[in-house]
Amino acid sequence: MKTIQIGKANERIFEYLNEVFERFGPINARRMFGGHGEYHNDVMIALVADDVLYLKADSDSSTYFEKLGLSPFEFDKNGKKVTISDFAAPEAIYDDPDEARIWENRADEAALRSKRPVKKQ
Repeated sequence: MKTIQIGKANERIFEYLNEVFERFGPINARRMFGGHGEYHNDVMIALVADDVLYLKADSDSSTYFEKLGLSPFEFDKNGKKVTISDFAAPEAIYDDPDEARIWENRADEAALRSKRPVKKQ
């Protein structure tokens, strides 16, 4: 399955992503390692890197991405390939608000499951 390239990471992308995520709620962008993290309620649910939107996934949700042939985000670190739990977003989310909501919920749920509890002192 093809992933949509959404252009250079700038204001227009985040305005566009706010439209895509409109039914889900507001998102905020924060710069990180050559891309931008997309946050909802201070929890990172997505990543924009190399002009591609990646949604947070975990063992409960990664099969949805894999069934569509979508790839996880990978980068090189000190000559080694590192794969993280964010997968390329499916093309359908850009044209179908109901489909976008389903995938956004999956990303949010995965992010919340992976969020580590704060240690009490």
